[in-house]
Amino acid sequence: MSDVTAPDRRPRLRDRIDTAAPADETLDRFVAWIAETGITPYPAQEEALLELWSGKHVVLSTPTGSGKSLVALGLHYKALCEGRRSFYTAPIKALASEKFFSLCDELGAENVACSPATPASIGARRSSAAPPKC
Repeated sequence: MSDVTAPDRRPRLRDRIDTAAPADETLDRFVAWIAETGITPYPAQEEALLELWSGKHVVLSTPTGSGKSLVALGLHYKALCEGRRSFYTAPIKALASEKFFSLCDELGAENVACSPATPASIGARRSSAAPPKC
């Protein structure tokens, strides 16, 4: 019996980031990733992703556990493919920490930063073009 643990073979979005890909291809890659992970998206998720990829703003008001995080992950992925920056905000530190590590795992630590939101840090970020760092 071997002590070596098999590598995690779960598909990662970081392996699909392509800044040269057109928008429709990045959507196709994201949808393919969803399918490979075994997730079946809810209609609200599908509709929100289509609207976001078409450049529209979306307010996704659905119950807890209905997949808003998947839509947010899709938007982060879209931004990375476009060479842009995106932000994820969370109302409590525990959730912020959980999402930080989840995004690092999925998108690669080199593509994720974390910064606590305090009144002083918010004012400092408004006057700085530098991204927040953990």
